[in-house]
Amino acid sequence: MEKIILLESSGNVKFPDSYLQHFHTHILCSRGSISFVFNHKQHSAKAGEFVFWFAGSQVTDVVFSKNFKAHVLFIESDFLDNNIPDQSWSIDVILHSKANPILHLQDRDRAKVVSNFSLLHNRYLESGHLFYNEILQLQMQLFLFDMWHIFANEYERRKRTFESGSLYEQFMHLVHEHCLEKREVKFYANQLHITAKHLNYVCKQNTDVTASEWIQRYAKERIILLLKNKNLNIAEIADKMEFSSRSFFTRYVKKLLGVTPSEFRNRLA
Repeated sequence: MEKIILLESSGNVKFPDSYLQHFHTHILCSRGSISFVFNHKQHSAKAGEFVFWFAGSQVTDVVFSKNFKAHVLFIESDFLDNNIPDQSWSIDVILHSKANPILHLQDRDRAKVVSNFSLLHNRYLESGHLFYNEILQLQMQLFLFDMWHIFANEYERRKRTFESGSLYEQFMHLVHEHCLEKREVKFYANQLHITAKHLNYVCKQNTDVTASEWIQRYAKERIILLLKNKNLNIAEIADKMEFSSRSFFTRYVKKLLGVTPSEFRNRLA
């Protein structure tokens, strides 16, 4: 399987076979528009906007306008995941992008994205280079640092919106910030100066999902990422999530994932 595929598409994009299972998908729209359903919610991106789907995302009903044109980059998921240079930033990006698959880019950022697409793909094609694997890994990491820089600007803009937004938006921002250590609805309700019952009502009204379920979803994402990080042992992850003991952490993971932390890691191996 190809690790990196770069397309300049006009009209419909020719997606690789089973791309949602195997590739992280990056689409920079330069003309027209693309609409799609992402995690059961309708989205639309127009010229100048950037679409990102993680491998494993639930994406359906993809439709392109007749004048659609874009730069499209597919990166094999294991290759990208194995070359992530900073675990904490990758968690922020993943959690943000799972809720917000479209970035609104400035002109300089659009030019940087196009350049990074080409640089990474060109490195991938240099298979005869004496240090091919080393330079490709470094280029992958440079690509991620630049993309994270662009993401950070968007994240700060959304953060300002959240802080001045509705109770639901403020809650979602708080969950994003604190779900690693805080898993009780009462904590978030106290931060918003409302009761836990009212917070659950607000969430149900906005998304038909309770506050407790949202907290569990975010915690689940972080646990999976931490368990995939081979540099952390299970006791360190339990401590990072502020569990009083490894046994409590094991029971919590079993409840969320259906398997213990050790069993999850054994499946990865």
